[in-house]
Amino acid sequence: MVHRKRRAIVCGTKFGRVYLKAFLDPAVPFELAGILGRGSDRTRRCAERYGVPLLTSVAEVPDDVEAACVVVGAGAGGGEGAILAQALMDRGIHVLEEHPLLPSELADCLRTAHRNGVQFHFNTHYVTIAPVRAFIDAARRLAALGPLSFVDAACSIQVAYTLFDILGEALGGVRPWAFVPPAPWPEAVSRIAASAPPYRTLEGVLAGVPLTLRVQNELDPRDPDNHSHQLHRITIGGRGGCLTLVDTHGPVVWTSRLHLPASAAPLAAIDEAPEAHLDYPTVAWALDGPPPTHRQVLGQVWPRGVVQALTRLAAAIDAGTPPLERGQYHLAVCEAWRQATRLLGFPAPPSARETAPVPPGAILSDARAQEIVRP
Repeated sequence: MVHRKRRAIVCGTKFGRVYLKAFLDPAVPFELAGILGRGSDRTRRCAERYGVPLLTSVAEVPDDVEAACVVVGAGAGGGEGAILAQALMDRGIHVLEEHPLLPSELADCLRTAHRNGVQFHFNTHYVTIAPVRAFIDAARRLAALGPLSFVDAACSIQVAYTLFDILGEALGGVRPWAFVPPAPWPEAVSRIAASAPPYRTLEGVLAGVPLTLRVQNELDPRDPDNHSHQLHRITIGGRGGCLTLVDTHGPVVWTSRLHLPASAAPLAAIDEAPEAHLDYPTVAWALDGPPPTHRQVLGQVWPRGVVQALTRLAAAIDAGTPPLERGQYHLAVCEAWRQATRLLGFPAPPSARETAPVPPGAILSDARAQEIVRP
């Protein structure tokens, strides 16, 4: 039996272009019915490309639209995404909203969803893409073997919000948490540095597990989407070794801990100890085929993540799941992120060297990168 796809709109065409591409996937449980925007040239081009109406106000949204993807900045960036989401829910439309939201905005949206009997799903995007999902699943399997020892993570400030959601999914929540304020460098150290340090280090506890978090606390307001040294890199330690998400887009790597057995102490050669674990590989990784190119990330990996988010929204609509059930978890993620970023302080602008035009050869081809790692 073929089920009718619900009609949905996409609001915003900056990151919203990733959402629009998701609607080309046959697996997506919604049909694109329009684009809501301010009528910019880009938005008009998007509407023409996807063959759907361009809407410029909530009042213009057709009555048969059942869901909306709100991919518009909210209060953290001086936008009105949360207000737009609530206006759509007041019309009885289910909403999938892209991050970030302030805790108060998320609470308002959840209350609006409850009042109108609709679904409100909060999407931090990266948590839905395949490599991150593989890491989360692996972390849960690791946790089932015994207590976790530590989390060591690094990210750019642009994706710090999403890092807390990834960790929350991997650790089974974020409570309890507490953070130690980062310590400034001594003047004697700062004086000899070639430039200001791009990273600030925050230590503490997340979900009861010791945490070290390094954040590139830099942001160029003229070009906020660029200049990140990395997006996410996460290592979770267990008794037997470490599980690492090397990059947001993979691979997931297991590094076995070296344990020298007591039986080796009297031997003339350490490697002649009889223990079987000395024959285990030092590293195991999950990588099917070659790693994706950046073009594939933008055009395939990210849209497939949106398909996953929309599939969850459709399932919640069918089941009538109370949005507050998942909302309580996201409220905790919001609050942990807010406390952490307050301690980190306002992002500094990147150095002039980082924001200068990219010189020829700075972005390495695959062949050149291979020359560096395999001389």
